[in-house]
Amino acid sequence: MKQFIRFLPFFSGLYFLLFTASAFALTPNSRTLSQELENFLSQHATNDDTEKHQLAALQQFYVTRNYQPAWINSSSQQSRIETILSFIASADDEGLDSHNYRLQQLLLLATEHSSLSRYELEFRTTLALLQYAHDLYRGRFTASEIDPDWHIPQPDFDFVDFLLRTASSNNLLQSLESLAPNIPSYQLFKKALAKYRELVNNQISWQQIPNVSLLRPGDSHPVIPIIRTRIAQAYETHGKIEYHLVSSEESDKSNRYDINLVRAIKAFQLQHGLNADGIIGKNTLNALNKTPSEKIQQLRISMERLRWLPRDLGGRYLLVNIAGFQLAAVENDQNILDMRIIVGRNYRSTPSFHSRITHMIVNPYWNIPASIARKDLLPKQQQDPGYFNSQKIRVYPDYNYSSAPIDPNTIDWRAIKNRFPYALRQEPGILNALGSIKFMLPNHFSIYLHDTPSKALFNREIRTFSSGCIRLEKPLLLAEFALRTSTSAGKINEQINTGRTVQINLPEPLPTYIVYLTAWVDSQHTIHYSPDSYGRDRHALKFARW
Repeated sequence: MKQFIRFLPFFSGLYFLLFTASAFALTPNSRTLSQELENFLSQHATNDDTEKHQLAALQQFYVTRNYQPAWINSSSQQSRIETILSFIASADDEGLDSHNYRLQQLLLLATEHSSLSRYELEFRTTLALLQYAHDLYRGRFTASEIDPDWHIPQPDFDFVDFLLRTASSNNLLQSLESLAPNIPSYQLFKKALAKYRELVNNQISWQQIPNVSLLRPGDSHPVIPIIRTRIAQAYETHGKIEYHLVSSEESDKSNRYDINLVRAIKAFQLQHGLNADGIIGKNTLNALNKTPSEKIQQLRISMERLRWLPRDLGGRYLLVNIAGFQLAAVENDQNILDMRIIVGRNYRSTPSFHSRITHMIVNPYWNIPASIARKDLLPKQQQDPGYFNSQKIRVYPDYNYSSAPIDPNTIDWRAIKNRFPYALRQEPGILNALGSIKFMLPNHFSIYLHDTPSKALFNREIRTFSSGCIRLEKPLLLAEFALRTSTSAGKINEQINTGRTVQINLPEPLPTYIVYLTAWVDSQHTIHYSPDSYGRDRHALKFARW
């Protein structure tokens, strides 16, 4: 109820006195609901496809109920209307906007007592619930429209059927609250969103930190007190113990980048997808200068993306976050394993999609895609005629790889221009770009997860170096998780050491969701914020106009 009053400041004791069950009792002279519904539908006829769909759903709802009111027909109608309006008002807490569900109009109708306004309230309440249920369960937007690289189908849901069951439920609020995603990260985002909204509502702004040259531990600079204040504000928002700086008159005014502030900055860098080296440079300053409003937008679009995901992700699954460069292996809603990943370059960006890992290959060959052969490897061979041999890349006449390989020294590589007429394959071994193991999942993008010999790249902050596939920091640990208890990492390592190429089928397929989330949660339930490397948030927010 407190939440309801917070959103509805004009409510007063007088309103609640007027808002009684008797005020909603239908009189014998009232026109029937079916007549009023026919009037309502004719008055709101439209050519807009979305609105036509909503009106059709409205009609279906009341036809199925034999034209009986759902919200204003019982002795408990006052509490039901209050519950519904409070639920709609909570849309802002979910990263949505209560104005989209005509909350103010519903509130005004709720204070009127004519039979016509009662039917208007009934119909508009149903329409608002239909729309809000849709937005909360599967997302306000069509995913593919605001993120063309998102290929995970949004969850299906019969919203009319849901409202029919809800209208008959003995626990209206519980039914309504079941619509939001029930995953820990979504609930944590809600809490952080509320804190940032409170800052904005109270018109609390953060002082922007001016650009400075690199600040290293032990340095002194006039900007240090501002940074210290900013970290204190981060503590108020996230409550991380590392951000809790002991305050004193001397420390607050000190220009010295001391050990306590260094510890806090390292924690801040880690939370914002940066190398936790304690050096305050351009990227760290950019993260420190993110305003509460910008954080709100980042959380809202991340919550929207979570609503696009299937409601049942599975008991065991992988969540591969290409924006956070992070993979989480999840079992029973707990992160069992976290690791860093490398994803596609901007011009070969990794898409968001869903599949299942079915098997893995130890000591894999790399069947090099034609586009990579032509764009990336051909120029290296043209510059260095010994390149293919040095990298153990074999040349074949076609992708069957059934013929004997062609000696690269017999080919005039400089004569090849647009079309690449050969098939390239790299032998297994320490030079192989896929490392010692790869994980196969059927998809239309020819993307898989794999090991890599280039381990140093995992230390970079922005890890967009691949041609679209996903490179893994800890492939053996992922193999152990995927195989459950059937094979240990040690046994897999023994198979790697034999040098033989072996396919290992998983005991059961492992659901894998490759997503783009610039806000995400680790195994310690800490929210992290990542750069929008592919600009997908920027594009989506522009489309959404939040």
